[in-house]
Amino acid sequence: MELRKDPITRSWVITGDDIPDSARRAESFCRFCPDSREAPQLIANMSGIPGVPWSARAVVHPTALYHIEGEATRRGDGIYDRMRPIGAHEVLTENSSHDRHLWNASDAEIEQFLLLAAQRIQDLKRDGRFKYVSIYKDHGTSAGQEFDHPCSQLTATTFVPRRVLYELRAAREYFEAKERCVFCDIISQEIKQDLRVIEMRGDFIALCPYAPRVPYESWIMPRTHEAAFERFGMNRPGTMRDLGALLRRTLQRIRTITEDFHLVLHTSPNSLHRSGNLGYWKTIDEDYHWHIEIMPVLAAKAKSYTFKEVYYSPLSSETAVKRLRDASIEL
Repeated sequence: MELRKDPITRSWVITGDDIPDSARRAESFCRFCPDSREAPQLIANMSGIPGVPWSARAVVHPTALYHIEGEATRRGDGIYDRMRPIGAHEVLTENSSHDRHLWNASDAEIEQFLLLAAQRIQDLKRDGRFKYVSIYKDHGTSAGQEFDHPCSQLTATTFVPRRVLYELRAAREYFEAKERCVFCDIISQEIKQDLRVIEMRGDFIALCPYAPRVPYESWIMPRTHEAAFERFGMNRPGTMRDLGALLRRTLQRIRTITEDFHLVLHTSPNSLHRSGNLGYWKTIDEDYHWHIEIMPVLAAKAKSYTFKEVYYSPLSSETAVKRLRDASIEL
């Protein structure tokens, strides 16, 4: 396998003839349960919950797309660019119990998972080769769920993903024009208008964005400014329980609509090792704002080619918020 860069979209694509099947795995045993007969390669443990062997842990992905040994050795191929898939690919098990998910676990259990995520990002950013650390969760058959055990995945890459690059550049331009964080301004306006706010808890807000890409798209954000999730989590660990509670309740609301969703944590790139020639690095701590994006997957009729190039949501954020607010969930 190798990484190839699209010269038009500027996105990196991992490709090759030995990419493993990422379909949901049907196994007679769970490799991520504490009593598994095929224990995965352990990276880190969290043991903050009494009476369980561990509350959350990070292990090497059994069929990792990225590997930590070596250098990326970026090189040209005519007009194209290619490099080795150097990085990290981990499975973050959210709970030791096979049936305790982010929407039905306790707030203390989710807190442990969030602290583990912060620790893993912080640790991997110490490696100067890695420009970005992604944490994401695909749940449900339509979302490409890979494992039955409650888990998310982490990848550390030698490049910044295209979607994050768009955010970084837009945030920098907004800051240059107004000397304010665009995300902070969004939060301030949403609280003031109260049209698209799902719920607020502690220092966090859950909302439906003004221009949703899909119906019921939801964001969770800190109401105080911070570019890096891991710095926020490690400096203010006491807030992680409120974040866990809001994440649990938001997922419960979404699951009254659909069980399938994508969840992605957007945090700042590796600013410990800044690029000297990329403008977005200069004000990143002032203009960027970490957040969690949840993209529900709903069955929908196919749209025309135009809609494949432009996001289409047949439901407004204001209507989505009303339905999510009224959803019957656990306290």
